[in-house]
Amino acid sequence: MTKFQGGCLCGAVRYHAEVAPINERVCHCRRCQKAIGAAFNARLLFRIDDVTVEGEVATVNSSPDLKRGFCAACGTTMFSRRDSRGIIGVTSGSLDDPSQFNPDMHFWTASKQPWVRLDDGLPQYEGAPPA
Repeated sequence: MTKFQGGCLCGAVRYHAEVAPINERVCHCRRCQKAIGAAFNARLLFRIDDVTVEGEVATVNSSPDLKRGFCAACGTTMFSRRDSRGIIGVTSGSLDDPSQFNPDMHFWTASKQPWVRLDDGLPQYEGAPPA
């Protein structure tokens, strides 16, 4: 069984999941760009119950149904959580081994930064991905 584990820059927050993610996607929306502080949010999606988090996580609602989670001590953004759907996204950069990230699509590419080149052959959606 694949194990995904990671944490924040200072080590105060650690997480792990012992199941395969539901999906692994790259979001290019402006909200993710702002929240992550980068051109896109490369994240792995899990069921909330499949991820164990240790340490103090602070949250902010970036939209009515989405909470962003970050380390209360160092500010590293690690999570995006939708309680209504029972899912949590984990940022690929916070993994101990980010090479585990294996994206399956790009979405909200209408907001993609012009210098980002998407030539990996993955499906691309200008808006939200299909349900």
